[in-house]
Amino acid sequence: MHASRWIRAVGLLLVVGSCSFADEPKKLLLLGQKPDGHPPGTHEYMPGQRLLAKLLADVNGIESRVVQADDPWSDGPKLLDKADGVVLFVSEGARWVTADADRLHAERGGGLAVLHWGMGTREAGPIDRFVKLFGGCHGGPDRKYKVLDDAEVRVSNPDHPITRGIGDLRVRDEFYYRLKIVPPAGTIRPVLQVPIDGELETVAWSWDRPDGGRSFGFSGLHFHENWGRPEYRRLVLQAVLWTLKLPIPEKGTAVGVAMQSLGCYECECHSMSCSPVARPLQTLTISPARIESGFRKTVSYNSFGVELNYRIRRSRLIASF
Repeated sequence: MHASRWIRAVGLLLVVGSCSFADEPKKLLLLGQKPDGHPPGTHEYMPGQRLLAKLLADVNGIESRVVQADDPWSDGPKLLDKADGVVLFVSEGARWVTADADRLHAERGGGLAVLHWGMGTREAGPIDRFVKLFGGCHGGPDRKYKVLDDAEVRVSNPDHPITRGIGDLRVRDEFYYRLKIVPPAGTIRPVLQVPIDGELETVAWSWDRPDGGRSFGFSGLHFHENWGRPEYRRLVLQAVLWTLKLPIPEKGTAVGVAMQSLGCYECECHSMSCSPVARPLQTLTISPARIESGFRKTVSYNSFGVELNYRIRRSRLIASF
């Protein structure tokens, strides 16, 4: 779908978001895309959105719909016209949203949330327009990102409804940081922060937009297996509720979900009925002749297959097996 049509539809979404009847459920679009070339187990847009939909199924007052929004997205305007909110989890989302010269129409209403590369753009051009909609952007040739094997994630605003039931945690993830933020300084409210290279960096934020709507962003969730962390599930779920101006329990929302709901990202089915957790830990030995510039000959992987796929991809496997 041509970007200008998508942008105009977002404007209608924001208007509709402010005009919904109180007794009608909020209509939420969970926008994902097919794999974008990152190693399996990372940037898993559709499986992540399906898991979020499963969490939302137990929440009163929301009708969520998972949509694969790869171009051409011909039904995009029709879907957005009826939506009260969007969760954007796509590849280079800032470029995807703002690829046309038309201005964004973030004038009133509507809940907006963005996850990981959904806030991204390699080029600097889309940054200004994107931050006026979502509040923050991981963009431009100077963008910063880092994989932290033992990140110390701190709740920076324990009184915020989004952080109810969430404490500080340690996790392995890739975070975008030193984000481009909507001016003026202090407009957004940090939700989570992580020490990176000696500085405390904001990796999740909330924003009460001037048009009356709400926006949220989280730069983590590079690794799909982190959906297995209850803190991550609660963070994203409560952020969605907050953007839609729905109540959040004082002690946090329930986020129990079967681990099979993480979905299958080792095959093309992306089915939530797959059971990757049932497979035991295994070790694969690859001949050095079959690897170019390999990190190691023996590759272990966990029950989700993340380590296996990551190491093979990074080692530039040059023969199938």
